[in-house]
Amino acid sequence: MTKATKTFTVAITGASGAIYGVRLTEELLLQKHHVHLLISEAGWQVFREELELDTSDRQECLYQLFSSTDLLDSHDLYDFKAPIASGSYRTDGMVIIPCSMGTLSKIAHASSGSLLERAADVNLKERRPLLLVPRETPLNGIHLDNLVKAEKNGAHIIPAMPGFYHLPETKDDLINFVVGKVLDSLHVDHSLFTRWGS
Repeated sequence: MTKATKTFTVAITGASGAIYGVRLTEELLLQKHHVHLLISEAGWQVFREELELDTSDRQECLYQLFSSTDLLDSHDLYDFKAPIASGSYRTDGMVIIPCSMGTLSKIAHASSGSLLERAADVNLKERRPLLLVPRETPLNGIHLDNLVKAEKNGAHIIPAMPGFYHLPETKDDLINFVVGKVLDSLHVDHSLFTRWGS
């Protein structure tokens, strides 16, 4: 088995923008980082609708998405025996990308009904990086309150808002910008977009 550089948890929920989570996972695996992957039921629906993937065999779907699965561990949402359910298991951070407003609400109120929410709670209580990438518009007051509550308790909010100063030409350029901002916050080097002044 390939030796991992760092270990991250990536969670993909049912908000629009599953491609962000896929691209982030691809990049982390490409750089030889170990990834614990969580996909909510609504996330799998978005895979079907937005990415037009056949998800009838989920393991096969993941194999097709990520040609390098040597460092990838996919977990059932209710497998509380998974290592990421415990603070004693060391990771270098967790990213929920995209983060639905329902998932945000549960995290903001420490409601751990699934492994995804438990892993997020573990990152907060252990003071490890927890990055939330909300993809919703417009936002109501409850959404904003929950974002503030999560941020005040240690989460880092990185909205899926691509920049345009690098003059994007394709959809991939926009996706890579958001994923690159996430990687910056994880202190993972990348060349997904041209930096200002470069």
